[in-house]
Amino acid sequence: METGKIAIMGSGSWATAIAKMVLEKVPNITWYMRRTDTIESFKRLEHNPSYLTGVHFDIHRIHFTADINEAVRDNDTLIFVTPSPYLKSHLRKLKEKLSDKYIVTAIKGIVPDEDYVVSEYFRQAYNIPDDHLAVIGGPSHAEEVALDRLTYITIGSVSQEYAQAFASMLASSYVKTKTSDDIIGIEYASVLKNVYAIAAGICNGLKYGDNFQSVLMANAVQETDRFLRAVYPIPRNIYDSVYIGDLLVTGYSNFSRNRVFGTMIGKGYSVKSAQIEMEMIAEGYYGTACMKQLNKHFHVNMPILDAVYNILYERISPAIEIKLLTDSFR
Repeated sequence: METGKIAIMGSGSWATAIAKMVLEKVPNITWYMRRTDTIESFKRLEHNPSYLTGVHFDIHRIHFTADINEAVRDNDTLIFVTPSPYLKSHLRKLKEKLSDKYIVTAIKGIVPDEDYVVSEYFRQAYNIPDDHLAVIGGPSHAEEVALDRLTYITIGSVSQEYAQAFASMLASSYVKTKTSDDIIGIEYASVLKNVYAIAAGICNGLKYGDNFQSVLMANAVQETDRFLRAVYPIPRNIYDSVYIGDLLVTGYSNFSRNRVFGTMIGKGYSVKSAQIEMEMIAEGYYGTACMKQLNKHFHVNMPILDAVYNILYERISPAIEIKLLTDSFR
């Protein structure tokens, strides 16, 4: 099975890393970016002007467009890599139909006001067939892909044929790939790991040490497992790299913007001041509110999620909230 002509939908660091991987296997791509000034700067500099600036591209192999309809019309596989809070605003401009396209989501978030993971949103809102949907799961920091560091990626889809075709396209000397049929579990786990990375950052900002961080991560694994069992109870191994590996790299790595965001909160920054200083989207901030809302339907015991929500949205003191959390761990 072939993936057909490919479009990257987004301009951030993960979009740039995915474009780098794809162009190692295909002759050319379409790259949709919302801002024409970003496109012009990219063409002039031959690299993304804002993200992963050390990765240089042969711009003659890239058709840039700020027209989402052109990108959709002229391609077969659309890889969405926009921040989840902005996905709907991009799609509002869409007049071309999506139902005959292959949709791959690399968005680690929940669509605001919908309480859907991204694949479910595409299924419900745009009638995308199940076998035309796939997700890209980690553990994979864009910064390490940019440096050709060994990276493991999981492609989730109910169509193993398409998952395998897409996984083969991303595989390289430094990217190892595998497939899974747990598309929903991978997406929820990728949302939760951002929340737990914020928790890890908050604890780091409060000067909790490695001993406690390990207990926090162990409890985060258990919390993830409880939630996935409640929401999508299929056989899965929570210790696969796409679940626990993604959680650990996001919770511990200095490349993790969610951990950096949490560290700033732990040091006393307000949410607004942390967001302004970072100049990047910490998906876990939005994911925390979405997951808290979603869990009202499932009533899973999720003390770490609750603590992060209370700190970010109820403005409860991080020191007080984390102290209460430590008392609940064993």
